[in-house]
Amino acid sequence: MYLNKGDMSATIENPTAENSLAYAMKNFADYNHWANCTLVNWLRTKPTEILETELKSSFATIRLTLIHILETQRYWLSILNPNAPYSGQDFDGDLNSTFDTLIAQSQELAEYIESLTTAQIQSPTLIESQWFQCNFPNFEYIMHVVNHTTYHRGQVITMGRNLGFTDAPMTDYNFYNVMAK
Repeated sequence: MYLNKGDMSATIENPTAENSLAYAMKNFADYNHWANCTLVNWLRTKPTEILETELKSSFATIRLTLIHILETQRYWLSILNPNAPYSGQDFDGDLNSTFDTLIAQSQELAEYIESLTTAQIQSPTLIESQWFQCNFPNFEYIMHVVNHTTYHRGQVITMGRNLGFTDAPMTDYNFYNVMAK
């Protein structure tokens, strides 16, 4: 990526057709890590007792929503990487350990995806679980886990607004590509 001097725009080098999908998935995973770090850094500035306030949402508190994000990322990493087994045990840490674990898990996911070859990203993986069965290329799973996390980051921002926070950070994918990389 090149930052254009004198303005707030950026140019991304065009990857070749052969590696554009791999580039996109690796960039998407890096974005996910950055966005989770940005969200957590913002939440660290808020009082713990307010972040533990129960709200009407998919998960009762911001901490529980973050735990759902990290557990779901762990699950999908175990699908992509057979050497990263998913225990199925729920994480039950306090707020600060939830923050730390989410950031570490997001980094682990991004680093693993960065290590994949184009062929591995395009290769199908069979999933046979108690909830569903499918056999999609790995890039579909990467897109799913990042999209899922983005959805719940949005919920956390909305929950924060309901708690009176008006200074939420920008975690938009295009913002990441233009300003944060």
